[in-house]
Amino acid sequence: MTPESEAVIGLYQRHATEWARDRDKSLFERSWLDRFAALLPCGASILDLGCGCAGPLARYFMEQGHRVTGVDSSPALVEMCKASFPAREWIVADMRSLALNRGFDGILAWDSFFHLCPDDQTRMFGIFRQHAAWRAAVMFTSGPRRGESIGTYRGEPLYHASLDPSEYRALLDENGFDVVSYVAEDPACGDHTVWLARSR
Repeated sequence: MTPESEAVIGLYQRHATEWARDRDKSLFERSWLDRFAALLPCGASILDLGCGCAGPLARYFMEQGHRVTGVDSSPALVEMCKASFPAREWIVADMRSLALNRGFDGILAWDSFFHLCPDDQTRMFGIFRQHAAWRAAVMFTSGPRRGESIGTYRGEPLYHASLDPSEYRALLDENGFDVVSYVAEDPACGDHTVWLARSR
């Protein structure tokens, strides 16, 4: 871990209200969400790692009849989830130490996983494996190449990191996942780099 990556948790807690307001609700991610959903059974269980305030991604899947369990390190964001969707399961936890002792049909780490430092990202694939049911779909966003960068949010530094695509492929394979689709800097999805895989 690095001081910069550790600061991310506090940043989202301090700016939870602003982030919930600023978050793009247009569902520009819809094509990828639909690819992910196509791998799920009806009424699937989905683990949303870094669920934020539950909108718009978790909301989209719940509207399709899926059962979402959201995890976020920010208590303020989790409280927003509970206020909006009290019948669902929302958990304050650090994804790096998550141990729910059950498997999910889908695991989503959209715009959250890439805030972890490279060593923590590497370890996360074991967490994915522990929470993946048979033939589970896993989708996450990363950078297009290995490196670290510092952006800003509300005037504060915001850490991002990525492994090399070959490292992600190897880690997925080692942990029992097959790559279904990968696009670097997808122009149809706000230049996000997206990985979609499935457990075997």
